[in-house]
This record gives sequence, structure tokens and C-alpha cells, in this order.
Amino acid sequence: MTFSALDHAHMAQALRLAALGLDTTTPNPRVGCVLAHGETVVGEGWHRRAGEPHAEVHALAQAGEAARGATAYVTLEPCSHHGRTPPCADALITAGVRRVIAAMADPNPLVAGQGLARLRAAGIDTESGLLELEARELNIGFVSRMTRGRPWVRLKAAATLDGKTALENGVSQWITGEAARADGHRWRARACAILTGIGTVRADDPQLTIRAVPSERQPLRVVVDARLELSPSARLLDGKPVLVACATADAARAATLQARQAEIVALPDTKGQVDLAALLTELGRRGINELHVEAGQGLNGAWLKAGWVDEILLYLAPTLVGDAARGLFRLPALTDLAQAHRLRFHDVRSVGQDLRILARFLPSA
Repeated sequence: MTFSALDHAHMAQALRLAALGLDTTTPNPRVGCVLAHGETVVGEGWHRRAGEPHAEVHALAQAGEAARGATAYVTLEPCSHHGRTPPCADALITAGVRRVIAAMADPNPLVAGQGLARLRAAGIDTESGLLELEARELNIGFVSRMTRGRPWVRLKAAATLDGKTALENGVSQWITGEAARADGHRWRARACAILTGIGTVRADDPQLTIRAVPSERQPLRVVVDARLELSPSARLLDGKPVLVACATADAARAATLQARQAEIVALPDTKGQVDLAALLTELGRRGINELHVEAGQGLNGAWLKAGWVDEILLYLAPTLVGDAARGLFRLPALTDLAQAHRLRFHDVRSVGQDLRILARFLPSA
């Protein structure tokens, strides 16, 4: 399928618009729309929040009668079902657009090609696949939840150049500089949930909130706490929402945390620990697209050992602290390099004085 340079330019703008909803659309996908007659743009829009009008509706409202005969460039296939809002495919048909180009098909089983089919049945020319990789990247968590039933898992860590996250005595603030810490908060902001373990809560008493960058919302905070040892005075309980995943039926401990407005969910595995696979399924059921993990080496290692991590977001500081300091992941010893976890660098860049690496696991890992 051949798309013109003009098609590419309009879809690139639609993707830029979609990215404006990066932090706010959860659990919905980030979607942008451009309506144009040739080079002339007559309407633009993006989806802002769940329950509010979709990108196509905003663009059509801006275009008015100029939408008739226009080409619609949409970063995701227009929806064909009634959710909180009416189908966007019907809105495009009613407006009289001539052509619809979607960057990608909607992985939601409620749509999955039906939106484009409805447009074609109404006599509208439809095409898809323009800048599809970019569109998928923008909604990598939504695609994961729709196709795998679980969120995209991003494990974030900050370490020294020799791979240490804290001194032997536990001191870790601050390994990286202010710019890297603010950048980490931007990644928190785009996530639907931030997860940590009880060990990190005891050691650092983190808030797990977005503070270094502007944000209209706070993601769900999740604590993996097998024995419900979380103190009711923990700072992360100051404000909602908080979900505590445990492996015990201790009603008294649960009641203490529930009094602080925490929600308790028991997901035990056969070893008396929290079943991480069951937790991912539960988070997917709750509409969590992107899960941002900030934990210690024990829980980090458990996620990696179980094979549930999709990518690692690693900030490296240009410092060395020696062998006795604490490492990134607690993993079993290997006897052969063929057993190593293998990743590929997806993005590498400087952030202030530090280095930021985004690495993704190879399909065979």
C-alpha cells in the first residue's frame, strides 16, 4: 500500500496530537485525528480522558461542514461499538468524510476491524498501516492488555556505573541527578499503576507519586506485601488509590490497612508468596495498560525470573561504589552464558549528567 508524503505528514501530526493524552487517557488508548482536504487541515482533535469525546469527535466539531469530503487521519481504527461514548465510525459516516486512513487496527476485540468495515460498507475509502509502528509504540500498554490480558511491564531502576543501587548500609539517595529523577517522574506519569514491594516501603517509605513534573492524576499505587506487613503510617497511604497484593487471609491486618483506604487483594501462590502472574491478570482486569515497577533487588529479581518484565528503564550515574554495594537484581547464579537474560537497546540517551537506557527483552528470552 502506497501513501503519499502528505499522508505521512498528516498522520505524523495525528500522532503528535495523540501524545498530548499520554498521561490522561487511561484505561483508553491515546488517539489523535486530523481532517484535511489535501494540504488544508480543517479539523484536529485528540482523546483526553476516558468518558470524554474521542479524537474523531473533537476533530469533526472543529471542522463543521468542512468535514464533508475530507480525509480523516486517525492513529487508531475508529471504534464501532457503544461504550461510554457513541461509535466514532458512525460520526465519520454522518459527517460525510470521503476517506479514512488509520495508523493501525484496534486490538480491542469489540472493534478489531469492525470500525473500518462499517466505514467501507458506507462507501468510504479506508486504508490502514500508515506509521503503524509509531502508533503501536504510543499505545504499547493498551495493545498488551487487549492481546495478552495483562499490562506492559516496565521495570525502572537507577544505578551506578558498576550496577549498584545502594550502598551496603542501604543509603541510596541520590544516585542519579535531578534531571534523571524528574525524567523518572515523567515515566511514572504515563503509567496506569506504580508497583513496589514491602521491602522498599520499609527501607525508603516512598510516596510513589508524581511530584517532579505536572500531572492531572496520580496512578494506582500497588504494594506487593505477602504477609500484610505494611505499616498504616506509611506515606504511600496518604491519599488514594492504593492496592495491596498479599498472600494471607489475616483479617485483622487487612482491616487496619482498609481503615487507611487501602484495597486488599489476596493472590497467594503455592509457596505463600504473591502470585505475580495472577496479579498481572488482576491489573489487566482493572484496565491497567502500563505497569511501572520501582522495587528492590529481591522483587526485581522475582519479576525477571518469572519472565514478566517487558522492558527495563535504567538510569546510570557516572559513579563507582564498589563490590559490597547492593545490586540491581537478585537472580540465581548461571553456569553458562547461554542462560543469560538477553535484551536489545531500544533507546539510549543522556539525561542531565546521567545515561538513560530503555532495553527490551528479545522474544526468545
